[in-house]
Amino acid sequence: MEPDIQAVKNLLAEPHDVVILTHRNPDGDAIGSSLGLLHFLKKQGHSVTVVVPSDYPDFLAWLPGVSDIIVFDDEIETARQVIKKASLFFILDFNSFDRIDKVAETLHKDDRPRIMIDHHLFPEPIADHMFSDTTASSTCEMIYDFIVKLDRTADMDADIADCLYTGIITDTGGFKYATSPKLFRTASKLLEAGADDYKVNDQIWNSMTEKQLRLLGHCLANRMEIMPEFHTALIYLTRDDYADFDIQRGDTEGVVNYLLRIPSVMIAAFIHEQPTIVKLSLRSKGDMDVQQICKAHFRGGGHKNASGGASFAPLGTTLKKFHQLLPSYAPQIREAYEAFSRR
Repeated sequence: MEPDIQAVKNLLAEPHDVVILTHRNPDGDAIGSSLGLLHFLKKQGHSVTVVVPSDYPDFLAWLPGVSDIIVFDDEIETARQVIKKASLFFILDFNSFDRIDKVAETLHKDDRPRIMIDHHLFPEPIADHMFSDTTASSTCEMIYDFIVKLDRTADMDADIADCLYTGIITDTGGFKYATSPKLFRTASKLLEAGADDYKVNDQIWNSMTEKQLRLLGHCLANRMEIMPEFHTALIYLTRDDYADFDIQRGDTEGVVNYLLRIPSVMIAAFIHEQPTIVKLSLRSKGDMDVQQICKAHFRGGGHKNASGGASFAPLGTTLKKFHQLLPSYAPQIREAYEAFSRR
């Protein structure tokens, strides 16, 4: 059910201390949507702060306003004070409080108004006004739609456009996934508003360090496995790999997508060992739904073609489990591959 946009307009008619929240390990869509909305709301006379559970990747450090983001893990008391002071919350790019960990500790029974804007599956009732569209390419696309619904497109400027364009580019892989005619119309409007297409793409795709390039080489040369009978490929990283390459947040961004460059690969998996957990990122082509795999077997979820999960078993056990799951999905993978090949 579409939220009452007039009620939202009435809510925003008075100045608020707004806190924008997004998920742990924020990506380009999370940070882009948060900062795009921040700049927009400031133009409406609101006081606005973005709070994220953990730090963002370095390739997003150029975005306007990013230096003012409060990282909960690094500034716990500051974040708590800002949240305590807030009179309105925006929940962006997530739809369940478990995605923000301890940031949500005071919000479960809080009656201050909340507005959610998100494009993921299975939203939970965590906001008073919920804008949920699982057909949207990104939350950034939805923020643009939100501004249109508020009849405030005249307030779009280059900073807002750059932020929203960044999230769209990253979540669609450079307009390769989850695209639609509507998305390209939105992108054109952002360019008209001042988004710098060359700068955004250069910052996203051409910002790798020497370490990250060497790590990518290691992944492809030493940690890649192809399973042609299941049209599947995976890359894994061990704790020793993390130590040897001094891997930090953002260093493995996009590694899984390289596997999809193989024409016959329908499922790409990146499985990496953390200190207390093994994380999985799954990507797919066409109609192959990897969200169901993550949800059923790895406590996760996401989108049909991009999903994530986790395992509390050791890396070796998790890899074995993933291999053992593939035969049960073989008919679905084969059907998706045949349909994709006929395109």
